[in-house]
Amino acid sequence: MAKEDELVFLPLGGVGEIGMNLALYGYGPKTNRQWIMVDCGVTFPGPDLPGVDLVLPDIRFLAEERKNLKGIIITHAHEDHYGALNELWPGLNVPVYASPFTAGMLEAKRDFERSRVEIPVTIFKQGDRINLGPFEIEAIGVNHSIPEPMSLAIKTPLGTVVHTGDWKIDLEPSLGPLTDEARFRKLGDEGVLALICDSTNAVRDGISPSEREVSESLTKIIESAEGRVGITTFSSNVGRIRSIAQAAEAAGREVLLLGSSMKRVTEVARDIGLMEGLKPFIAEDEFGYIPRDKVVVILTGSQGEPRAALAKIARDEMRNVAFTAGDTIIFSSRAIPGNEKAINDIKNGLIEQGIHIVTDSEALVHVSGHPRRHELQQMYGWVRPKMVVPVHGEAAHLTAHAELAEQSGIAEVPRVRNGDVLKLAPGAPEVVDHAPFGRIFKDGNLIGDYEEMGIGDRRKLAFVGHVAVSVLLDSRYDFMGDPEVEPFGLPQFDDEGEDMGDTLYDAVLGAVESIPRARRKDLEMVREAVRRAVRSTANEIWGKKPVVTVFLTKV
Repeated sequence: MAKEDELVFLPLGGVGEIGMNLALYGYGPKTNRQWIMVDCGVTFPGPDLPGVDLVLPDIRFLAEERKNLKGIIITHAHEDHYGALNELWPGLNVPVYASPFTAGMLEAKRDFERSRVEIPVTIFKQGDRINLGPFEIEAIGVNHSIPEPMSLAIKTPLGTVVHTGDWKIDLEPSLGPLTDEARFRKLGDEGVLALICDSTNAVRDGISPSEREVSESLTKIIESAEGRVGITTFSSNVGRIRSIAQAAEAAGREVLLLGSSMKRVTEVARDIGLMEGLKPFIAEDEFGYIPRDKVVVILTGSQGEPRAALAKIARDEMRNVAFTAGDTIIFSSRAIPGNEKAINDIKNGLIEQGIHIVTDSEALVHVSGHPRRHELQQMYGWVRPKMVVPVHGEAAHLTAHAELAEQSGIAEVPRVRNGDVLKLAPGAPEVVDHAPFGRIFKDGNLIGDYEEMGIGDRRKLAFVGHVAVSVLLDSRYDFMGDPEVEPFGLPQFDDEGEDMGDTLYDAVLGAVESIPRARRKDLEMVREAVRRAVRSTANEIWGKKPVVTVFLTKV
């Protein structure tokens, strides 16, 4: 260990937001650090990003540091932790370490997306240790809402960091592992410099209910239901899928899976032995032959996704599957912030059909995969860190977590946001630098930033429409035929019933004819005059200025 060596933590996503988790740990002198990456996730676009498929973390910081990046460790296979690997790994080309389930999900994702990128993955699971440069990394089993999640103990010459990933304490989960209290306590005995910890539920008091309690509640609802039962949940929650399937079997019902992601996850889980003991699921074309009170459908769409199975059910668009009045659909999930309207639209569509809706506000049908305040305090007691760094949350979550840590007697609780380079050691923690960070966007087959992908122009078009104008001038700079005006996305008529296209056509004529013929030689000036005339005329009529494109040609 050289005198100038430092241990630093640098989040490029997931701190100040929920989703798009990407953390870097650096060791060495400021001018020559070696790095590891923990997780490489995505977030999903809202209506403010029309056409965008995925939002990815901007990793331009690594452009100059790529030669010093020793590897990527994925804590689990939720999209917000591993979903950006296919897009970002080719620019990094470093070893990737992940659990068998995560490796299987990555391969299934690659096949589904028909990606040509093959990412070699080294299997890394609970109890394993790897050495990457100055870092020794150990996988510690934790419980979460997906198979094989892990926390990481990252040991360096300047101290040990525990990076929790996503976790909770559930003593009776439907699917293991249990959160490894004994190993966390042993690390605490050895001494932990920093706990980099999930903040998602830091605003919620108490302890999360167990998956066993959720399973018992679902069983009662299924047994008492008179018609068909549909249950929508996160497709990655294999433990919940198992619980539902077992409850259905106990009630004498067959199980149908609907939704490509649900089927994909289940296939990966089956390949590694996580679906043993369950009866085979029925095929979609068998649904119509099974009595209404003898079937349970587990389906995608809990977040209001318009193309998911539940949305199609709400619109009555499924070919072989339909629900009718008196049937029940259970939302065994929570609404991710921003999805509330889409979810409510689907619920209303189901209610219109006479379908009974059950949510977690009416019965225990879902439990979060993240720790509440008492669970966080339990982790503090096991690990006994010198400092706690709240991550994985929006400002409200991070602030609540910081206040809890301080109230619990943690000596240092530094405030960190995306792009902050936090020195963990030596000495007191402090933000010593700032790295570039941000978002890039996957749109179809292309990836780029906000300007490169034309997202700003696309948003403008969504609000004000577009007018295309084509003008031909002859050798004397007079009109050669009538100009063509094509409004798109504008009102068809003004408030007096006049056709908008005709009015804009007159504006084009007036703009050109108001320019003396001798001055029309300046074609760029004529083009701009036409553009301004069309925009101002539309604004007078409509109160909005459309995007205008003018094609001006002298023949």
